[in-house]
Amino acid sequence: MEVLELQPPDGLEAPAADQSSLARARLQRQLTVAEAARKAQLSEDEIQWLEEGRAYRFRSSEQALLAGIVYAAALGVDHREALGLAGRPVAPLPARLNERRRIAVLAAVVVVVAGAIATVVLANRHEQATRRAAAAAASLPPPWAIKVIVLNGSGDINYTRRVASRIGAFGYEIAHVGRAGRFDYPQTSVYFPPGGDAVALRLAKQIGVATQPLPGGSDPKRLVVIVGPPQGPD
Repeated sequence: MEVLELQPPDGLEAPAADQSSLARARLQRQLTVAEAARKAQLSEDEIQWLEEGRAYRFRSSEQALLAGIVYAAALGVDHREALGLAGRPVAPLPARLNERRRIAVLAAVVVVVAGAIATVVLANRHEQATRRAAAAAASLPPPWAIKVIVLNGSGDINYTRRVASRIGAFGYEIAHVGRAGRFDYPQTSVYFPPGGDAVALRLAKQIGVATQPLPGGSDPKRLVVIVGPPQGPD
């Protein structure tokens, strides 16, 4: 017996397991991307951005949210379908919906679409922030090009030396280890001259302390670490 393979209508892609909820809703209505775009009065690119979760391609997260609402409304996604697309339990269909319930339907659709878009936007912002941080770190001079002076600001020279050894383990050049002008510093801080804030912040994050500006100085590659008393397990 010959087996006939059913093909989707012309211009309509075949369903895929990894398609988004909006893409599945469109395919259930036998709509191509172009047809859905005309129906929603959005561009085909905007339809694809929404279906692929690329909300960051819109000019703002608000525009992405509004486009998602328009698209869901154009597809006729009601409350029950929105719950199903979101993977939530679907209650039995009531015999009749009054006006207040119809308003609730629209609100539910907005919440589902907004939640999906917000998740994508937040994830994209985190990825962009990570890339910016990596790019900024790559532009800094290497640790071995930074000279660090470590000063005892609490009276505990042994702890000061341990902090200096820890800094040296990150590749920094320890230029000097000595005593500060006084022993009443409450906590360890990295002090930086003008222009040295970025390299100071990198070192401060590595050893888990704060940064403080120096009143002067001309070498942004020269940092001063004043060591206070131990704040926890060393």
